[in-house]
Amino acid sequence: MRSLKRMGVYIGIAVFALLLASCGNNKGIPDSTSWEVGDFKFKNQDGEMVSLDDLKGKVWVSNLIFTNCVDVCLPMTSNMAKLQKELKAQGIEDVELISFSVDPTVDTPEVLKQYGGNYGADYSNWSFLTGYSQETIEQLARETFHTSAIKPEDNNQVIHGTSFYLVSPDGVVVKSYDGVKDFPMDELIKHIKILQSY
Repeated sequence: MRSLKRMGVYIGIAVFALLLASCGNNKGIPDSTSWEVGDFKFKNQDGEMVSLDDLKGKVWVSNLIFTNCVDVCLPMTSNMAKLQKELKAQGIEDVELISFSVDPTVDTPEVLKQYGGNYGADYSNWSFLTGYSQETIEQLARETFHTSAIKPEDNNQVIHGTSFYLVSPDGVVVKSYDGVKDFPMDELIKHIKILQSY
């Protein structure tokens, strides 16, 4: 009798684990992740503070860029601008775009505002963040986005990840996407809609 009860407990635990796994599948988004975003409070291009709390309840898309970049940041920022325009064209609201500078000593709010302006950024829902140490952004890149952001001492080009990251309203990175050559904008917008439907 005890063994039957014990077996029932094991089956119950297994079923509960399966339910948790299906809930962790991020609402139908394939190959999803569950990376919690670390707490932050940084300056945007207008010198105003933007925190993780400010983004709670909204879907957001982020990337890592810097203004002196001579290669990957150009198409990445261009793709973010295209995403912003397409979201507006489709009437999709309450989506924030967040570009973290990986070269904060160079990228002051003023520099970032000029940089964003070169791409026609609408700052009403696209923030370029800075105002932290190099160590802080390297830690955020590593622990939140599972990528690197390294500034060699003998070079002004920062080595960093080139993905776009989709973040759920509760502050969890649910998927990453190629941000450079094969930017899957339609897929990303589809996943944004899925997150907003819950």
